[in-house]
Amino acid sequence: MALRTKGTLRYMTRFQSRFARLSRTAKAGALTACLWAVLTPLHAQETKLPNIGGNGGGLISGQQESEIGQQVMVSIRRSAPRITDPLVYDYLTAIIYRLVPSAPLQDRNLTLALIDSPDINAFAVPGGIVGVNGGLFLNAATEQQFSSVLAHELAHLSQRHFARRLEQQETSAPLTMAGMLAGIILSAVTQSDLGIAAIAGTQALAVQNMLAYSRAHEQEADRVGLDILATAGMDPRGMPEMFEIMMRQNRLQGNQMPEYLSTHPLTQSRVADTRNRAEQYPDRNVRDGQEYHLIRNRLQVHYAASADVAVETFEAYLDGNKAQRHDAIRYGLAVAYQANNQPDKAEAVLRDLLDQNPGRITFQVTLADVLIGQKQVQEARSILREALTRNPGNYPITYKLAEAEIADGNGAAAAEYLKQLTRQLPAQEHLWLRLAEAEGMARNIVGVHRARAEYDALMGDLESAQRQLRQAQEKLPAGSPQRQVVTERLAEITSRLNARRNS
Repeated sequence: MALRTKGTLRYMTRFQSRFARLSRTAKAGALTACLWAVLTPLHAQETKLPNIGGNGGGLISGQQESEIGQQVMVSIRRSAPRITDPLVYDYLTAIIYRLVPSAPLQDRNLTLALIDSPDINAFAVPGGIVGVNGGLFLNAATEQQFSSVLAHELAHLSQRHFARRLEQQETSAPLTMAGMLAGIILSAVTQSDLGIAAIAGTQALAVQNMLAYSRAHEQEADRVGLDILATAGMDPRGMPEMFEIMMRQNRLQGNQMPEYLSTHPLTQSRVADTRNRAEQYPDRNVRDGQEYHLIRNRLQVHYAASADVAVETFEAYLDGNKAQRHDAIRYGLAVAYQANNQPDKAEAVLRDLLDQNPGRITFQVTLADVLIGQKQVQEARSILREALTRNPGNYPITYKLAEAEIADGNGAAAAEYLKQLTRQLPAQEHLWLRLAEAEGMARNIVGVHRARAEYDALMGDLESAQRQLRQAQEKLPAGSPQRQVVTERLAEITSRLNARRNS
């Protein structure tokens, strides 16, 4: 697992400094408020949910929200640094879908965006987009605290706060918000003024009303989020605990407010209200799952200043810790050893962990990764195949098997594993890019074109996707089943491209 590079750390520092400078001006202050008010979860009044869209009319339909979400996701894919680690993504998916059955969502098909940033932040965007910064893992000490933020975001989605805000503003062109959201993300992530030019003039007037409306929305999301947590069998007390962590950070950082608080106004009275509400739920003495702490420590290595620092940190944790999270600390140390080019030490720790926790997927996948790095591909393959037999279709295991085959020069075998994953997770663009690489290794040119077409479509480059599919079509015999599949997909992409050009 790669550490965050010094260049990326410098980028984060430059961006934070730049944004702070912009925020000192009145115009940029409005932009800052608009950025965090629109990009992150939107807020609702404490009234009966209005009928928005659908057969009952209303301002914005579920289909329009979906289109907005798709456009926003394209911008995130193009611009935002992402964490593509399958172990982290698999955990996030599992915990989200533990909460989803308890959330009053109209559409439970969500798209997750895992942002590579050490700051505390999470956001929900219409169309079922839920984004989480890696830094949320670092700052939430328990799984209950971490889950409380996710429950809060699901509450925003379930109450359709974005649509309700537009209705309150009586905006007649809701889809223009998608372009504005995209411009905001572009400005924030690429350090470019292109997005600023697109939104600074149009939104300044509405910002004050949007922010004034947000406090009631946040209270509503708190209440719904607490219910989601309790119904899902988690501890609602994690929410006020997480709020207190954020407020403590806010005091320590002075004027540098955590990202999350800039869009989620937090006061002592709100924290007290949430604490009082949480205490009304039965105390079930809910314990954290071990997996949360494994993933949290994995990301702590990722965000460490250096691999040396990560090793020193976890060695110190291990020396001073006699609590039940001992295995999670040892796992963090193994990941740190791997990052610090000490594979023998990492392997020894991981084998010992597996002896004590047979079948633990995170340990198996990480050990296999270490072995692949040492060119012990056959043993890695054996560990992973046995694990996959017990856990068919598991994302981290299947992906690591593909990595093992690529390391061994077996492009065709890797492509088969990656095809399985693209069927399971078609919105994960990096899987299509890796599949194109594997198909190229296997000299399957048609496969390369098809995988590249799907990648380009997810990135919003429909012209390139169309070209890739045409090239694939030309290389296939007329009347073949594969050509028919490519032709049908080409028609879909062409239809989307024509609709875009005519809009």
